[in-house]
Amino acid sequence: MTIRTRFAPSPTGMLHVGNARTALIVWLFARANKGHFLLRIDDTDQERSKLEYEDAIKDSLIWMGLEWDETTNQKDRWDRYDVQIEKLKADGRLYPAYETPEELALKRKTQLNRGKPPIYDRAALSLTDEQIAKYEAEGRKPHWRFKLEHKPIEWIDLIRGPVSFKGEDLSDPVLIREDGRPLYHLCSVIDDVDYNITHIVRGEDHVSNSAAHVQMFEALGATPPTMAHLPLISDAEGGKLSKRLGSLSVSSVKNEEKLEPMALVSLMARLGTSDPIEPFTEIQPLIDTFDFAKFGRGTPKFDLEELFRLNSKILHATPFEKVNVRLANMGLQDLDEGFWNAVRPNLERLEDIAEWWRVANGPVESVIDDADFADHIETLSDPSLCIGLTQFEENGLPWRIVTIRNLGRDGPRNCCRPNHGMNRLSANGPAKSKPKPGARAKICSCPSARRSPVWNTGRNCPPCSPLSAPPRPRPD
Repeated sequence: MTIRTRFAPSPTGMLHVGNARTALIVWLFARANKGHFLLRIDDTDQERSKLEYEDAIKDSLIWMGLEWDETTNQKDRWDRYDVQIEKLKADGRLYPAYETPEELALKRKTQLNRGKPPIYDRAALSLTDEQIAKYEAEGRKPHWRFKLEHKPIEWIDLIRGPVSFKGEDLSDPVLIREDGRPLYHLCSVIDDVDYNITHIVRGEDHVSNSAAHVQMFEALGATPPTMAHLPLISDAEGGKLSKRLGSLSVSSVKNEEKLEPMALVSLMARLGTSDPIEPFTEIQPLIDTFDFAKFGRGTPKFDLEELFRLNSKILHATPFEKVNVRLANMGLQDLDEGFWNAVRPNLERLEDIAEWWRVANGPVESVIDDADFADHIETLSDPSLCIGLTQFEENGLPWRIVTIRNLGRDGPRNCCRPNHGMNRLSANGPAKSKPKPGARAKICSCPSARRSPVWNTGRNCPPCSPLSAPPRPRPD
């Protein structure tokens, strides 16, 4: 049997990270089993569905590397829906109901006040012809409900395990609006039948909907597909996603945060599984290791900072041949592999390299906010203050480590190599331990500050790149 899956976004907004996770998991499952991946656009909501959102969703999937094997739009299938709707009506599985929203709200309130679950009472099934004629004379138009059979509804979920509902504990769902348009539930089931979908993956907030869908599949003469319900993601503290995180779109990750697609893919593919979250530069290892058995029922935590960390690690491991075209498109066509290898361990986003290139190849101005210290630092031109000078080459670039006497609270400091920390020197040589981050002075005479020493008060000074801003040194 060929595995056939689908991802079915609604083009009423941008593709956010939660739905992107579902799309990724469906895609990985299909590719891991050499199956078929259908992109179905659920655009039956004609007022809210927009073509620009559909295009943005497709662009986001392509950016993540999730190509599809087939695509379809629900708006093109109205005739097929009408045929199946008439079948369900003829079989007595769809029935008209005339209650207004206000009447239904009053019924629910009454049931809750009595301590009963708000289940539809099927009053519409006992309407007489006279009552129906009266409602229609008043201008009421019916909505149509699916008549659930009062029997157990059971399936084996790939993540939740055995799932069981009682039909009598569920309300007959509304499948057709008063204006005659079918709702998502009915169209989705009809499409899944017609496209021979074998596996459905959705959020756990749809479990009760899936119970009703099981009987809809059976009413249409089809076998319900295998289902997997993913736990919904939370924020880093385990709470409900904030509006900012919950609405974070793939488009904003790409265009505003300027992150790599594999950073998002690496995080979302392993979120909620027993596998460790690691940075991947290629998607194939994620396909090879995918297994629904690794997913737990606990709530996965989505940490934006972890996404940023993965992005940095992916850039640090990316070879020059993977980015040279992108660098050329950024106007850095002269940037060679040696410079990339020297600088990439310090990148958080690819766009950061433009600043490193500018600093290494253009004029650099020293910016010193403290006027008194500016006067003091000029004394660095006095050779008597220089008690140590080391010169060497690394990755084809010249480097200098200059040790200055009696600057800073902890004694002399020296400039550092990229990612090597800041060594502390004493009169008798290196100290036994390195200073803690945040307690480091920085007097830089490296090639990126050829014209004058640089006092860095906040931003990293390529290529010295301290971990944090140092305390201000005091002159003797």
